[in-house]
Amino acid sequence: MSLSTRLKYIIYIVTLHVVLVFLVYKILFQNKALFIGSEVFLLLSAVVSIQLYRNFMQPIEFVRSGIEAIKDQDFSIKFVPTGKGEVDTLIEVYNLMIDQLREERTRLHEQHFFLEKLIEASPISIIVLDFDGQIQSMNEKARVQFGKEHLLGKKLEDTGHTLLAELVHLPDGESRVLKTNGISTFKVQRSHFMDRGFARSFLLVEELTSELLESEKNAYGKVIRMMAHEVNNTLGATDSILQTAQSYSGTDDFDDIRDALQVASERNRELTRFMRNFADVVRLPLPVKAPVEVNGFVSDMGRFMEPMSARKGVSIQCMLASGRVVAAMDKGQMEHVLVNVIKNAVEACAPGNEVQIRVSEDALVIRNNGRPIDPSAASQLFNPFFSTKRDGQGIGLTLTREILLHHGFDFTLQTEADGWTVFYIGIKTKVA
Repeated sequence: MSLSTRLKYIIYIVTLHVVLVFLVYKILFQNKALFIGSEVFLLLSAVVSIQLYRNFMQPIEFVRSGIEAIKDQDFSIKFVPTGKGEVDTLIEVYNLMIDQLREERTRLHEQHFFLEKLIEASPISIIVLDFDGQIQSMNEKARVQFGKEHLLGKKLEDTGHTLLAELVHLPDGESRVLKTNGISTFKVQRSHFMDRGFARSFLLVEELTSELLESEKNAYGKVIRMMAHEVNNTLGATDSILQTAQSYSGTDDFDDIRDALQVASERNRELTRFMRNFADVVRLPLPVKAPVEVNGFVSDMGRFMEPMSARKGVSIQCMLASGRVVAAMDKGQMEHVLVNVIKNAVEACAPGNEVQIRVSEDALVIRNNGRPIDPSAASQLFNPFFSTKRDGQGIGLTLTREILLHHGFDFTLQTEADGWTVFYIGIKTKVA
């Protein structure tokens, strides 16, 4: 009941009793007994009116208290029956509604808690955006993968992450497989949920790199082993025949034939080495790690590669760390990595360019200012047997990839905005 109606009721009761008192006074004033009796009756009427008003207002006060409790989301308040039929019916309905609201809120809280735990424990990165498309929350996997502190509150295109920037225009409800730095592969999906009547987007980012690499290695490994088995069996027998034929060289007429057999034998051995290169990728053993002083290791590799670079007019500069830097690695396998990476860097340079090898506390970087990487080839550099060279076999970077993955070293290869092509290896070094 509104305040104005209550006020009208009070004015009506007061006016009625004032008029009755005035009439009783005018009419019955001479008859003392009737006058006193009438006044007592009017007094009792006023008391009854007040009581009825209170009874009339009790459900309203009860409803008001219940509304305040609901506004405060306090579903623990329940009312005790008063013994008055109308009020008790209202109390019963209210208590039933409060019980249902409390059960529903408890169920929603349990579901929300379970959903939060599920999202937090998910092996897939989950990023939730707000209504303006800014990052509002990230689960543990996303915080580890992308970092948290500098991403919250930013739009995807402002995060500085290439992968996240590519998701800006991903249509809602679609998924896509993306590749970054030539090796890391991700399956990404964008979807939405309703929040207070409005759609909010969230992103699912699943890294497929290890699974794809393992599947890829199993596939090409099986092919290489089969090729190597068949080719080596044939070449071994063929070379034995050629060597036997060469030993029968008793006449001068046989000289031309002997020379031809020699060429055939050499080609046989070249083909054997060719197949061995492929087989090395499959037979690569796990690294036997030992502490290696990185400054000295890099200096030795720089000196080893310097004659080859000098012949092309390319300088090699070793920029060593100030302190003694030690890293756990398989020195032989890492020598193969550096030889291959430095050789590729030199081959990309023209006379007058330079190759820099930098050692820091947590990384080894080989960079050159030669020919940049073709954007169309950037995502395929570490694919097995892919090569941009006319006579390349695509073995070098594939073997390099396998060695670094077995070491657990992070690595990237890309041409940066300043035109320098950088091969980065995060080798987890320790400064002594």
